[in-house]
Amino acid sequence: MTDRKPWLVGITGASGTPYAAAVLRGLIDAGEDVDLVISQAARLTLLDETGRGVRDKHWQEHVGTWIGRDVSAVRYWSAGDIAAGPASGSYRTKGMIIVPATTASVAGIAAGTSKDLLQRAADVTLKEHRRLVIVLRETPLRLSTLDNLRTLALEGAVIMPASPAFYAGSTDVDQLVDFMAGRVLDLCDVEHDLYQRWTGTLGAARMAVSLNR
Repeated sequence: MTDRKPWLVGITGASGTPYAAAVLRGLIDAGEDVDLVISQAARLTLLDETGRGVRDKHWQEHVGTWIGRDVSAVRYWSAGDIAAGPASGSYRTKGMIIVPATTASVAGIAAGTSKDLLQRAADVTLKEHRRLVIVLRETPLRLSTLDNLRTLALEGAVIMPASPAFYAGSTDVDQLVDFMAGRVLDLCDVEHDLYQRWTGTLGAARMAVSLNR
């Protein structure tokens, strides 16, 4: 018997692999158990955006190099393995984060098609009433996508567009990415220090960043 209860992170083929990397780093740094599923399309996006590929047989080396962390405690599941642990409701997880999420994955999850492990795991997360955070990276949005997002929201999913804010004093793209990752971790009650929180004082975050330089 094991007490392991991971956060399942699903990565789809939307642009925005830095968001996925930042969320993974945040979970690992917080000491959280992590399961990982990377869709076939996400591998192409990762290769395009970072020049790095991920192969199932060498996933630990490839993912570890990509996010700059020891991933020996991470459990990796192939997206084509529909019989994997997360495909069953009896497999214990804290919930699932899909980052970034494509409109196609949103449509598949809303319709319950379970075309791969990522979609099936999201389906399981909803039916077991666990936390599902969907970090959508697409703009503008078609009516059909809005309808699918509404369906998922009604079932309890948290819809989180990848829309970084500027009040936290960010001075570069990495800090904007970390802001989004931090907001995702907030929704999962995971401790982090990825961004300056709003205190109610105008310019406080900007001043804090300047003092820390």
